Amino acid sequence: MATATYLSSSFSSPPPPSSRARLRRQTTRAGASAATDRPREVLSPKRRLPLREVPGDYGPPVLGAVRDRFEYFYGPGGRDGFFASRVRAHGSTVVRLNMPPGPFVARDPRVVALLDAASFPVLFDTSLVDKTDLFTGTFMPSTDLTGGYRMLSYIDPAEPSHGPLKALLFYLLSHRRQHVIPKFREVYGDLFGVVENELARVGKADFGHHNDAAAFSFLCQALLGRDPAESALHGDGPKLITKWVLFQLSPLLSLGLPKHLEDSLLHSFRLPPALVRKDYGRLADFFRDAARTVVDEGERLGIAREEAVHNILFATCFNSFGGMKILFPSLVKWLGRAGARAHGRLATEVRDAVRAHAGEVTMKALAEMPLVESAVYEALRIEPPVAMQYGRAKRDMVVESHDYGFEVREGEMLFGYQPMATKDPRVFARAEEYVPDRFLGEDGAQLLRHVVWSNGPETASPTLQDKQCAGKDFVVLIARLLVAELFLRYDSFDVQVGASALGSSVTITSLKKATF
Repeated sequence: MATATYLSSSFSSPPPPSSRARLRRQTTRAGASAATDRPREVLSPKRRLPLREVPGDYGPPVLGAVRDRFEYFYGPGGRDGFFASRVRAHGSTVVRLNMPPGPFVARDPRVVALLDAASFPVLFDTSLVDKTDLFTGTFMPSTDLTGGYRMLSYIDPAEPSHGPLKALLFYLLSHRRQHVIPKFREVYGDLFGVVENELARVGKADFGHHNDAAAFSFLCQALLGRDPAESALHGDGPKLITKWVLFQLSPLLSLGLPKHLEDSLLHSFRLPPALVRKDYGRLADFFRDAARTVVDEGERLGIAREEAVHNILFATCFNSFGGMKILFPSLVKWLGRAGARAHGRLATEVRDAVRAHAGEVTMKALAEMPLVESAVYEALRIEPPVAMQYGRAKRDMVVESHDYGFEVREGEMLFGYQPMATKDPRVFARAEEYVPDRFLGEDGAQLLRHVVWSNGPETASPTLQDKQCAGKDFVVLIARLLVAELFLRYDSFDVQVGASALGSSVTITSLKKATF
């Protein structure tokens, strides 16, 4: 998916090569903030914290990893409880543990977990960590699922193919930028029409189901100029993508099956790529035809046409569609729970801005909706769509939490669980609450460097040399468009929320049409 733009000013840059060569350890720290919405003064990068051994253990081979896997998926506190229990047990936000899937999918499940806002940003610094084949963590799905090619998400910036492939994605996102807003309004306008009809007919509407269809249609029409419903895919695109993603991520998912059956079926062995080959072939055929202009640009950048096709497909279907599949229901969930007062403020801001621009939703109108933007950032903070990041230490270094420095050895796997970083109470007041106006004003803007859903700070912009999401700004834009579309049409709405393998299941139970 796309998003994130800001290399945190709160952790020190690596020293120049001449001094770096003389150092055996590299000390890296991310800025810490007080438990108020107002960030405290960032500590000097030169300040050294007391050193401590990384606590925790991995248990006996195989058995320790299986034990941790069962607790991660089926423990009483769920995924959040798994990490919180380790922090409590060791009195530390940097701990050793095993990450799923473990045996027999991942060769080595051992990680050093970074579970606060101070230690987490080391994962963005590619001078300190290697990102090769770590997009999904301690295992990499078979390239048989991606046409035989490694996708950009798995490629480290030091590899020669990284720059051209990321440049291709920048082109994909920008070459039809004038179509993004009108196509979004057209497609999501139709979505809300369908939701209204379903509400009138049965009293509720599954937002996620309708969002899947709308998201794929919007992405293809806005970025490629093709309506997938008028192709050989017809309306099958979202179903094919969801199945294909399941085959890639099954070792990391829980589908609610009996735990021993699910663990054996999904977490202990890989699902055979052959079972989804025909479905993937249909998607690839569509993109070979629909993305010809973008593939031509890839060829100009030195990328083989087939490699370009599969990367465009992956960026559109896995990253962008997958991101919208998780983020949009999450955003509607948090907004729905925010209540009528927050709805009234958002509706007033959206309608005033649009009226001031001749009734049109434009980039200038969106710029006059700071509360909308803050509400989007807050959803990305409290429930980041990609919860986990990985990096392998390139050298011995000291990683700092708020209170201690921890020695990490070259080759060790670093893992960050982002929700614990973005809900760190030493950075954010009321960290577990959704506060729509959290990022308003100067103090709110300073907090944005701690919003890191895009594999980088929100105050930075992705480049060809980093792993920050190429679509960072695109994702924030379309999320703002969703909020604007909601509150142009409705004064308020209510939702019911359930669990889903990917994000939240959101059902809309009422819509109050706009009255002012």
